[in-house]
Amino acid sequence: MARFRQFLAIDWSGAAGERHAGIALAIADAGGGAPVLIERGKKWSRAEVQAVLADLPTDTLVGMDLGISLPFADCGAFFPGHPSSPPDAKALWAMIDRLCESDPHLAAGCFTDHPDLARFFRRHGGREGEAFRCDGAEHGRGRFRMTELRQAGMGLKPYSNFNLVGAAQVGKSSLTGMRMLHGLNGALPVWPIDPLPPSGSVICEIYTSLAAIEAGRSASRSKIRDCAELDDALGALGSARIGGTGEIDDHSSDAIITAAWLRRVADEPARWNPNGLTRQIAQTEGWTFGVT
Repeated sequence: MARFRQFLAIDWSGAAGERHAGIALAIADAGGGAPVLIERGKKWSRAEVQAVLADLPTDTLVGMDLGISLPFADCGAFFPGHPSSPPDAKALWAMIDRLCESDPHLAAGCFTDHPDLARFFRRHGGREGEAFRCDGAEHGRGRFRMTELRQAGMGLKPYSNFNLVGAAQVGKSSLTGMRMLHGLNGALPVWPIDPLPPSGSVICEIYTSLAAIEAGRSASRSKIRDCAELDDALGALGSARIGGTGEIDDHSSDAIITAAWLRRVADEPARWNPNGLTRQIAQTEGWTFGVT
């Protein structure tokens, strides 16, 4: 019997403001059918997504397109040299939320601008902190988690969660997502920081480009903005097609494809037992579901 009854994929956004065109939710039923977008007639807010997660039906696998933690293993700490560097991911979430208490809409600007922490980030205006790279790093992409190093080995193009600059940056979405996860207050386990329970709903980190590649796309063509191409990708995942025509925004297509992909791969044991995932890495850095 399948472990999950439904699969919810969330394309997240770390942009400023309350409501975001970049947030999209799609759900796929374990019994089959095409994934369905969850729409409310207006753009989603991060707080509304948090409310949805706090009241989920049982046995839902939730994939969120964000980083659930920051690099730790490369330097032995999230913030090496900082006297209050947290010991694990959940303490990191609490630290971010505490320092960003005055930031509205689950934003995280107070964290990245904090005088003791800004030096770890690459920020706008050419402001690259002196600790953005770990000592001895030979590239300028910033620090990577172990899962991101594995992503690169799979042909993906990961970015450091300490990078806040550029269209492909993931730092803002990850930090705002960590505030949201902290706000859930343990209502849902977050794999692999929490062990996978035998039943109930679970949140995991996803990389939508991985889902697209496994649906037959290339890394350079992972974004889909045409309904016919979306249907082709769904067909490659063994899913029913949406049957639409014309254009679709890539946030919606990312969520739809990833919901179908989660349904296809969720019962593969290797996805939950990737090479290199130790308990220490799980509790500090987390992992991206599907990266083996």
